Amino acid sequence: MSDLEVRLDDGALWLTLNRPEQFNALTGEMVLEAITQLRDATTRDDVRVVVLTGTGGAFSAGADLGGEAAQERYDAGSVDAANHVIRAIIELDKPVVCGLNGIAAGVGMSVALACDLVVATSSAALTLAFTKIGLMPDGGATYTVAAAVGRARAMRLALLSDLISAQEAYDAGLVSHVLDDAAYAEGLGKIVRRLATGAPLAFAATKKAVNAATLGGLEDALARERTGQSLLLRTDDVAEGMQAFTEKRRPDFHGH
Repeated sequence: MSDLEVRLDDGALWLTLNRPEQFNALTGEMVLEAITQLRDATTRDDVRVVVLTGTGGAFSAGADLGGEAAQERYDAGSVDAANHVIRAIIELDKPVVCGLNGIAAGVGMSVALACDLVVATSSAALTLAFTKIGLMPDGGATYTVAAAVGRARAMRLALLSDLISAQEAYDAGLVSHVLDDAAYAEGLGKIVRRLATGAPLAFAATKKAVNAATLGGLEDALARERTGQSLLLRTDDVAEGMQAFTEKRRPDFHGH
């Protein structure tokens, strides 16, 4: 079974992250397949809406940091791949819905926030988490989070990596819907069906206009994140942070 399940259902293209034992941590193959599916959806008449969701208790824990020498698997190309996913979501002229079935951490949170609607279970939670391993937020999160919640709360989430509940995220304007866990699947399905049967040209024009009004600085943010992250990825602090993550201990950072 693929780590990214792809299913078309009555005009809805469901892309389901399927590594539940790893909390749907993203591999390079998953990211590339997601980019392909999102870009192909642009020219598919049978796709009216795309849904990104996960299996198990997590939407996505972000980048896969498991295994030995995790730092060696990440470089500027890894940041570029994440940015391509964000661009593919935003540039697609069809609605993209995040079914936030559980925790979204790191770039998993960045991907969720790039979607047009974020429909969360009441038990879901979000955390940027990057600074815990010596990195800075990427995937456009330095822009999308600040645009939604303002500078003070963005700094809290980015610097302290606080875990916030779905309800807190809704109150702050980060997610569009919060549904009781028992009602989540049915509620998400209803929203997806409304989009799949709605006016596609109106949706496309609306998405383009709202994004132009609210995401005008995103490309600059992605470039800043790429530069900063590329430098950080070569530091001893990141090596220590990733090793500590693997060993489930608190990292010992020294600023070099």
